[in-house]
Amino acid sequence: MAETRRPPWGWALVTGASMEPTLSAGDRLLVSHRRRPREGSVVVAHFPDGTLAVKRAAERRTTGWWLLSDAPDVGVDSRHRGVIADVDVIAVALVRIWPRPRRL
Repeated sequence: MAETRRPPWGWALVTGASMEPTLSAGDRLLVSHRRRPREGSVVVAHFPDGTLAVKRAAERRTTGWWLLSDAPDVGVDSRHRGVIADVDVIAVALVRIWPRPRRL
C-alpha cells in the first residue's frame, strides 16, 4: 500500500465544546502534520470509531497517546476510547487563526 503524503501545514475546525475554555466551536486552527506532539500539545487525531477530534495530548504511553478534553464533562476522549495510536495523531495545532489569533 502506498504511503499517503500530507502537506506540512493544514487547517482544523473546532466543533463542540469539549476543548473549552481553550478553544470554542467555530475556532479555526493552523496545524502542522510534521511536528511531533508533546505532553500538553493540542492535537488532531482519528479515534477508533472514525471521528476526527481536537484534543489535548495528556500523556505519552507505550502504544500511543492518552488524549483528553479540556472540559472533562463534555465530549469523548481517551477515557472513553483508550490510548490513541501514534499513527492516528495526525497533526499538532500551532495557532488559533480565527476568531482572535493566538498561539496554542
